[in-house]
Amino acid sequence: MRYSLVFTIAIFLLMACKKDNFTTAPQISFKSISPNVVDNTSATPILTIHVTDAEGDLGLNGKDTAFIYMKNLKTNTFDSLLFPDLQAVAKSNFKADVDIDISKVLRCKSLPGFPLHTDTLYFQVYIKDFAKNKSNVIVTDDPVYYICR
Repeated sequence: MRYSLVFTIAIFLLMACKKDNFTTAPQISFKSISPNVVDNTSATPILTIHVTDAEGDLGLNGKDTAFIYMKNLKTNTFDSLLFPDLQAVAKSNFKADVDIDISKVLRCKSLPGFPLHTDTLYFQVYIKDFAKNKSNVIVTDDPVYYICR
């Protein structure tokens, strides 16, 4: 009796811990953003996200394109980018870190009477694959401190 109880508990624990990392809809997570202090003359920050996808239908394939969608949460500036060309590496159970140039949404709010100030910017990001499956939506964990002139 005691062994069957221990065996049953062990089976439930193993079943509860098993997670499928690869789903039809892409999954993304925040990795980093660098540099995180910039102005309009500095290098553009690069956002790095980790991407997983069961089918690997991301990138450019000649007839379809996957997209990255970004929104600056301070200014509500929204834009999309073509996904980088991953044709050589995209395959089933795809996982990789992807670098994104965020210059298209790098804006600050003007403050009357303060020509020089620093905005703390966070970004919302999601992606869509060839089949138009939308990933989870993430918000960057680390801010970009944008010195506005």
